[in-house]
Amino acid sequence: MYAPRALGCLASLAVLSTVALGCGSSSSRTGFEETPAPAATETPAPAPTGGFEPKNPAPPAVNPAEVNEIYGHSATTLFKLDPKSNAVTEVGDFDGCTQIVDIALDEASNLFATSNNALYRVDKATAACTEIAKGSYPNSLSFVPKGTVDAASEALVGYEDANYVRIDTATGAKTTIGALGGGLKSSGDIVSVKGGKTYLTVKGTGNNCTTNDCLVEVDPATGKLVKNWGSIEHHNVFGLSFWGGKIYGFNDTGDLFEVTFGTSQLATSIIPMPNKPSGLSFWGAGSSTSAPLVEPTK
Repeated sequence: MYAPRALGCLASLAVLSTVALGCGSSSSRTGFEETPAPAATETPAPAPTGGFEPKNPAPPAVNPAEVNEIYGHSATTLFKLDPKSNAVTEVGDFDGCTQIVDIALDEASNLFATSNNALYRVDKATAACTEIAKGSYPNSLSFVPKGTVDAASEALVGYEDANYVRIDTATGAKTTIGALGGGLKSSGDIVSVKGGKTYLTVKGTGNNCTTNDCLVEVDPATGKLVKNWGSIEHHNVFGLSFWGGKIYGFNDTGDLFEVTFGTSQLATSIIPMPNKPSGLSFWGAGSSTSAPLVEPTK
């Protein structure tokens, strides 16, 4: 996602429940009269329930289906990537919001976005925006799965430089959780997936992650650095997404690329965009926390 920078650039683009209820009661009375004890040879009468019959347990919650879509955006326009074919289509210009600095999709693939001064919910089909709250928000956004930041639900998180924060999607309220550490700060985006890991693009100081951004693994519960994978081979990677075991990067020069992991290092490859708009600059990207961990078989 994009955060306002000296070069006026952009910001980016994620990756994850069951209750059973029952009640019942019994009593040895009906009204105020004693229930006679049954004869020894008779089958005992069922105890009255007083109207509180035991209820069937609630059915198990259904996990959302795997989500096979990725979204990227410029400051003003929303794009969709089909990760199965790598085809990119333009959804349309944002309506009701502009200067969008990042987006994130929850487990059901509902899309949220931030600008320099507001939090929005966005219709993926039309790019229409509905404002949730005004305020200052991170230049990197992702949902993290239930059981990380919140035991009961997934949470919208992001980094403000090195500070890791949670955003309430109902009110827009922001809470600081922790810090990245390692002398690094967010350069553009975070992505997380259920059952998988959480990654962030970062910049550093000196010779560390300055020429190109680096890709790091972080702890989604605390925001702390876990592992630095080194250079992501591109500069100003403001969008990050995940699907099928691969990371997808979006940078400010309009490049879309795929990241694959080796044992100790990563490699990238450009994804062609035949109808790429002239002057395209990606400010962010997002994927659902329900994205598949491995590429589905065809």
